[in-house]
Amino acid sequence: MTDEFLGPPWQMDWRLDALADRAALPESVREMVDEARAELVTAKDPFFRGIDADADLPKTMYVEPVRSTDPKGPHILFFDNHRGWLVYTFVPRVEDPQITVEEVFWQ
Repeated sequence: MTDEFLGPPWQMDWRLDALADRAALPESVREMVDEARAELVTAKDPFFRGIDADADLPKTMYVEPVRSTDPKGPHILFFDNHRGWLVYTFVPRVEDPQITVEEVFWQ
């Protein structure tokens, strides 16, 4: 094991209620959630900091902090042109950095 910061693909965990909400969605929406998940776990910086940092995301997705006063706190990834979102946190530990999905919603 080295002391270097690990990079993508990131580990991802789901709160049980978020996982249950995902399972209750229609199959086509679960596929969109899986696409959003793939974008998160392969992103160089899951916080998407900086100007145009989310430029590599598909046009139907974008990321922003839940609260602008807490840029390292929970973030929200909108997908399906604002019809759905994932609220997640990222813990950038040296060992085992991880994304945790706290909420999944689609309307």
